[in-house]
Parts: sequence; C-alpha cells; structure tokens
Amino acid sequence: MTEPTLSFVPCADAQGGHRMAYWQWGDDRSPHVVLCVHGLSRQGRDFDLLAQAIVARAGGRVRVVCPDVVGRGRSDWLRDPDGYQLPLYAADMVALLMQLHGQAPIERFDHVGTSMGGLIGLILAGHRELPLPAPVHRLVLNDVGPTIDAGALQRIGLYLGKVGRFASLQEAADAMWAISQSFGPHTPAQWLALSQHMVAPAAQRTGEGTAKLSSVDAPADGPLVLHYDPAIAVPFRAITPEIAAQGEAVMWALYDAITAPTLLTRGAQSDLLSPPTALAMTQRGPRARLVEFEGVGHAPTFVAPAQSAAVTSFLFDT
Repeated sequence: MTEPTLSFVPCADAQGGHRMAYWQWGDDRSPHVVLCVHGLSRQGRDFDLLAQAIVARAGGRVRVVCPDVVGRGRSDWLRDPDGYQLPLYAADMVALLMQLHGQAPIERFDHVGTSMGGLIGLILAGHRELPLPAPVHRLVLNDVGPTIDAGALQRIGLYLGKVGRFASLQEAADAMWAISQSFGPHTPAQWLALSQHMVAPAAQRTGEGTAKLSSVDAPADGPLVLHYDPAIAVPFRAITPEIAAQGEAVMWALYDAITAPTLLTRGAQSDLLSPPTALAMTQRGPRARLVEFEGVGHAPTFVAPAQSAAVTSFLFDT
C-alpha cells in the first residue's frame, strides 16, 4: 500500500458541527488501531513513512489512522476560532474512534502523538471518563509533555497563522525549511515529500467555513498557501501565563493518571520539551521510557529509520 485512503467523520461543535478528515493505512478491518496525530500546524500525511513502517512490522494486520485535526489539511475549518483547542480536538478523536469501532470492532488502541498530537493522546490516556471503545494500550509522546517551555511558544507564535503565498511547491518547501530546521537533517527529497501535503491552491481557500481541496491535489506550480486555517493562531495567542499555569497543572494530573506503557521520544536539542520535564516524566505517572535523537530539536519527524524503529519496536516488541 503506497497511498492511504481518505475518509471523513462528522464531529460536533456549538456552531452545528464539522467534518474531520483522516488517512488510513493497512487493514481497515483489523482490531488493532494505531492513531497517529500531528503537531499544531501540521497534518496527517506527516506520518506516511511511519505508518508504512508500522503496517510492515505488523505484517499488514493493523489499521494506522492519521487524522487531519480540524482546521488543517482536508478537514473543515471552524466557524468559531475559539474552538481550536485541546478539548474539542480530543472530542473529535473520540468521535473518530467510535466511527472506526462501528466499522470493525477495536480490541487494541495505540496512540502516537507529535507535540499537540501528544497532548491529545495524554488526554485520551489520562481521562478515565472518556467513552473510548478500548483504553489506550501503548502511548507514544513525541517531544511534548505537561510542561512546555515558554520560549518555544514564543518562537511558534512568530510564524503561526502566517500562511503566506508561494509561486511553487519548491518555494513553499524552502520557506517552511527556514522555520523548521529544528526537525533535524532531511534530504531535499525527504523535505519536499513532507512539504507537498502542507500546501493547497490559494484559489481554494476562501477563509470561510471549510477547506475542500486536498494539498495532494495541489498543482506543482502556484499560487499556493499553507493548508491550515490561519485562525488556529487566535486561541494560541490568547494564552496568558496564568492560563498556561492552569493548563500545566491539568496536564500533569492527566499524565499521572496514565497507566498505559509510555514511550517519550525527544529531540536532544528540543526547545519545547526541556530535559528536566523529560526526566520528571520518567519518574512519575507511567514512568515513560525516554529515547532521545541527537541532532534534532522540536520535533522528530519519524522519517529517519532509527526514529521510526524506536516507535515500531515499542509498539510490537514490548
């Protein structure tokens, strides 16, 4: 399987609902589901290589599901930008899991989350009252924890919501690389492959309601814009130190409630997940197993074979 299938799930919100897109690899009838959730300004095709590695490791007997979190990729844009926050994202994942469970019963559910996707996984694994079809069996948190370094938030705020306009895919890729070198070494071909799903034709972005055209349909030449709703920056920029402190306390409480075996992957030069926070995560709650990747900041992309192997080994060999 060289390309995933694209599907949608209806999700609730106060403005009448929205659709979330998701990409699926492997056996769509398998009782083993691995949910891979991307970072703040990314989308589900980030996990193409990791998803293929997981499917290969499982001999094809697994469903790897990679959603485009609402406001990104092929998913709808929210009418109220204040909804772009973790509670709604987690509720959307529950809706997705229940739809998948209705299609083929889920017996084992693993979660892999990068940055924001890791925080979503932390909620799913630590909140005991969520109506999940199966509890989280294995949890992978990629370069994120309950405490997030304020400097990293300031760095992200400098570019979040500035979708730009690009004459070609290569121009867009170059612009994204300028702010994404912390992802670590990638060949030009690897970075172009990651970038092609990060843009969409500017003509298809009305800024009102939904974004219907996939970045995979984007022409090689522009004009192109980044795939996401610029309004995802609205609640992000509203975060005050007081709000951040309250959220941190909630996240630590959720982390301490996790019982699933947990893998914490970290870029050794990450500015978002500090060494003290990573160490604390190995000593409390699920006592995460920590794996660090040298030469990488925030966040590992799982493109490098050693990075994807750390995940597949944790999911299947422990």
